Amino acid sequence: MAVLLPLLVGLLVSLLGGLYLLGMFRKRKPNEPPLEKGFIPWLGYGLNFRNNSVELLKRMQKKHGDIFTIQLAGYFFTFIMDPLSYGPVVKEARSKLDFVKFAQELVTRVFGYHAVENDLKILGKASTKHLMGDGLILMTQAMMENLQNLMLHNVGSGSGERKWQEDGLFNYSYNIVFRAGYLALFGNEPAKKRGSTDLAKKHDRDHSEELFQEFRKYDRLFPRLVYAVLLPKDKIEAKRLKRRFWNMLSMKKTMEKENISGWISDQYQYRLEYGLPEYLQDRFTFPLLWASQGNTGPSCFWLLLYLMKHPEAMKAVVGEVQKLIKETGQEVKPGGPLLNLTRDMLLKTPILDSAVEETLRLTTAPILIRAVRENMNLKMSSGKEFAIRKGDRVAIFPYVTLQMDPDVHPEPEQFKYDRFLNEDGTKKSDFYRNGKRLKYFTMPWGAGTSMCPGRFFAMNELKQFVFLILTYFEFELINPNEEIPAIDPNRWGFGSMQPTHDLQFRYRLRY
Repeated sequence: MAVLLPLLVGLLVSLLGGLYLLGMFRKRKPNEPPLEKGFIPWLGYGLNFRNNSVELLKRMQKKHGDIFTIQLAGYFFTFIMDPLSYGPVVKEARSKLDFVKFAQELVTRVFGYHAVENDLKILGKASTKHLMGDGLILMTQAMMENLQNLMLHNVGSGSGERKWQEDGLFNYSYNIVFRAGYLALFGNEPAKKRGSTDLAKKHDRDHSEELFQEFRKYDRLFPRLVYAVLLPKDKIEAKRLKRRFWNMLSMKKTMEKENISGWISDQYQYRLEYGLPEYLQDRFTFPLLWASQGNTGPSCFWLLLYLMKHPEAMKAVVGEVQKLIKETGQEVKPGGPLLNLTRDMLLKTPILDSAVEETLRLTTAPILIRAVRENMNLKMSSGKEFAIRKGDRVAIFPYVTLQMDPDVHPEPEQFKYDRFLNEDGTKKSDFYRNGKRLKYFTMPWGAGTSMCPGRFFAMNELKQFVFLILTYFEFELINPNEEIPAIDPNRWGFGSMQPTHDLQFRYRLRY
């Protein structure tokens, strides 16, 4: 018995320690938000959140109000549901609320890349230089040339090429924009290597198509990768795909191309200076590809679909497009030069900008998450303060609390292409909740330190694609009466949402 007693005590201590780590003994302390742990140790409401984040958060908000803490797969998340209270979270110093730690954990789990020191600094430096301001001039031109190669390589080649073609609208939009964006960033096949410019362009079309098909396989696994709930066969497939991308996007292969963007080449050079091994360089290209091209294509799908379903919106956008083309002295006609859309042209589209922003409001749903690095208090707009524990997470889900709030956006379920326009045609930025003006009235790009650094390039990608398809193509839904599909609830929180199913459409070149 004397021998067994220490063993039993040890087992009991281990059991209690395990239960503590699982959150079994956590109790709400004074001044802390309402606490919901769920019935399953450690997991808590993880399955409910994965299956439909929106419904869970709405239910919790109805029960507890504008702030509450719930357990999700081992972590305690405090959700802020009042957009007037976003400021303290968005502006708080990284010493207290840190976006980087959570992002690094996610990138490791999903892409197999283990973050190193200065990653964020290098990304920010390259993005500021090449994806914003004057850097956008070159990136916009590169995107334009690759869109022309993918969409317009048959223009003027004969009447036989004007036959109707059928595809899924989501598949077509995602396919074209992803491939053009990839080529604009990672470069083109050298003409010398293929013997001619035409053969090099054909190689770009074929290679980017292969890459997209592999990417979509990974993209479908993405939600379950995030929550680490893959089936064994899917784990094997995910590993295969990761190795495939590390090879296809390797820096050795990339640096053999021409027209590589400064965004890619500069980051490569910066990391070489910091001594990052080649294999980690190769692994880092995969999250770069996903971050830059995983959301724009789906957003193009939603925008085109909303325009097709709202004739008055389509008429207004087409009118603006045609007017701008004429003002720049260009003319789209059989045998004429291809339309060239510059960065400066894309700054003169207030109607299209409003339609895009309305589309993003309806279909973009990122969750902004911060790791709590020290015990702290959060002050709500009501003036009440809540204690937040070190080691927890603070989260904002603007889609639920802001973008679909009828007090902020009347009839939030409706697509109103001019919602973000004033009567004089200028951009509208005055939106209110409970009579108070909001600083953040939509947040499709995030906010603060986690705000998407490539948002200006992504907007240009989207607008260029829409310009070209509206100008060069006739297109229509196969079933005009088919309803707009619902949003896939498994993808809440990951940026641009995807539909539960695709819609078939047909298209052909006008010339």
